[in-house]
Amino acid sequence: MAKPAVRLQALQVAILAGLAAVVLRAAQVQLLQGNRYAEEARSRRTERITLDARRGGLYDRNGTAIALTQETYHVGVAANELRDPPRDAAAIARALRLPPDQVRAGMRKRYAYFGGPFGAVDVQKIRSLRGVHLEPVLRRFYPSPDFARAVVGGIGVDGRGAAGLERTYDSLLAGRPGAAVVLKDRSGREYESPSRLIAAPVAGADLILTIDGELQEIAQQVLVEALRQLNADGGDVVILDPKTGELLAVASKRRDGSAPPSAFTETYEPGSLAKIFAAASLLARDRVRPSDRVSGEGGRYKIPGRPVLQDDHPLPSFTLAQAIAVSSNIAMAKFVTRLNHTEQYNTLRDFGLGAPTGVEFPSESPGRLRRPDDWSKTSAVSLAIGYEVSATPLQIAAAYGAIANDGVLLVPTLVREVRDPEGEVLYRHRPEPVRRVVSPALARQLRGLLRGVVDQGTATGVTIAHFGVAAKTGTARRTVEGRYAPGQYVASLATLFPADDPQIVVVVKIDDPDPKKKGYFAAQTAAPVTRSLLEQALASRTVTLNQARVATTPIAESVADAADDGTVPYVVPWPFHPDTTGRRTGRQIVPDVTGQSLRTAVRTLHRRGFRVTLRGWGVAEHTWPAAGSAAAVGSVVTLFAEERR
Repeated sequence: MAKPAVRLQALQVAILAGLAAVVLRAAQVQLLQGNRYAEEARSRRTERITLDARRGGLYDRNGTAIALTQETYHVGVAANELRDPPRDAAAIARALRLPPDQVRAGMRKRYAYFGGPFGAVDVQKIRSLRGVHLEPVLRRFYPSPDFARAVVGGIGVDGRGAAGLERTYDSLLAGRPGAAVVLKDRSGREYESPSRLIAAPVAGADLILTIDGELQEIAQQVLVEALRQLNADGGDVVILDPKTGELLAVASKRRDGSAPPSAFTETYEPGSLAKIFAAASLLARDRVRPSDRVSGEGGRYKIPGRPVLQDDHPLPSFTLAQAIAVSSNIAMAKFVTRLNHTEQYNTLRDFGLGAPTGVEFPSESPGRLRRPDDWSKTSAVSLAIGYEVSATPLQIAAAYGAIANDGVLLVPTLVREVRDPEGEVLYRHRPEPVRRVVSPALARQLRGLLRGVVDQGTATGVTIAHFGVAAKTGTARRTVEGRYAPGQYVASLATLFPADDPQIVVVVKIDDPDPKKKGYFAAQTAAPVTRSLLEQALASRTVTLNQARVATTPIAESVADAADDGTVPYVVPWPFHPDTTGRRTGRQIVPDVTGQSLRTAVRTLHRRGFRVTLRGWGVAEHTWPAAGSAAAVGSVVTLFAEERR
């Protein structure tokens, strides 16, 4: 048996060894692993969170909001923290507009969660309740979801831009997120205490678009109505300011109700719209004189290697002006033989065909224009009448914009300004010339040819009394999956308005209109649609059109037709839909349209069966015959308007 001294010594050694182990472990924990354990402790009591930045807004050229970011909230309720659960549950149900039973059922849980999201006004009354925890969430909001949606695009589930301008300018709109540290309880819920800010979020920039809200609305409504009346498969409308390259409206619609960005991404063969480019090439090189004529061949002309060319408006012979006015395929096929392939190609390329326009839109199609060394023996003829070349409606608008802009092709744009969150302008659009396509004198000559199309050619359906209009119709076979679809056509019209000093270029394209409705030619389909669009634009209060410069009085018009205040009236023959009342007597009561916008007032009068003459601009003031009196259906009602400040 060991002696007591030995046992005591052994005990001392054991104690010392234990103490040494404790010291070593403590040193390991404190010195070697201290940072790790401290981080774990902090992670249980604190959390680093990302503070989302407010995404910049999108606005039209007049400041109307198109896309905004709203601060919304998810609501969490810790039932055991409520001071008066029954009363507080009733208050939460009222504030969030939730069924009381749903809220009471949530209160039976340890922590109730209501996702919402709920607006700031909704949560304001329960913000101070103990036990109510608010989680702020930024939500993208489109006040008018269908407004220019193909242009604006949208954001994905990750909050980043997924399509349209939201995608193109995502880095500008998104801003820069911030960071903060918040305290948490043992259950992982955040304390309602001030967080420790690490970096403040920086809001994104705002985009002021070139889109004119009122013109965009008109374009969308006109297109929807056109597809309904024509039973068409789809269509596009592009309105461009030729002096600046700014896109004022872009509308696309399909029969199924979808609105793809087809004005930017889908190409088509423009048909006779391309004849003006062939004319430009001929005139620029002095290959044709005004008196030069070619035979009309009796309306049928066979060229080896291609189907027989036919004219819908045959003449014995054609000048170039007549060929453009009545859209003669035969005459253009003959005139274009005066150009070599390189000359014809260079003109088409100078007008921007076969190349992206440079607009700020993702996935813009460049169209298709083959080089001359890849042409067949009949390609020159095909190109002269708008085949073997494909373009988007935007490319056509930009090309015609060069004619309107005295021969200078501009880069089209959708963005007018970029502003920081404080409203300071970071960028302002300036016209960006691509190249001079034709001389100013030749551009005026081309506008004269296009005016002849409206005055005495295939586009008489776009005529507006007292306003000069220049336009070109185009009807081409439609391709589906790379092949011509039997019996299907694309009708399009490019319009310069007004003709002498164009302020806007309008391109209307209708896909596969039902021939049993109005026909399938552009003169029967796209022309009336364009006229309706222009009439509504004139009757609106949009600031895009300079009303003082658009009206022109024909030489044959009597000065006595001018109003007393010096304004020139014009008849708006917009197709109307008479009401059923009063049809037996052929008379209608003139409605009271005082205070309405001109566009709304004109629509109201047309639906009663009247034609309308406008005097003045601004807001409807009174009519003659006066409101409440009876007038014959189809008669003219004079609508007097005045500007209100």
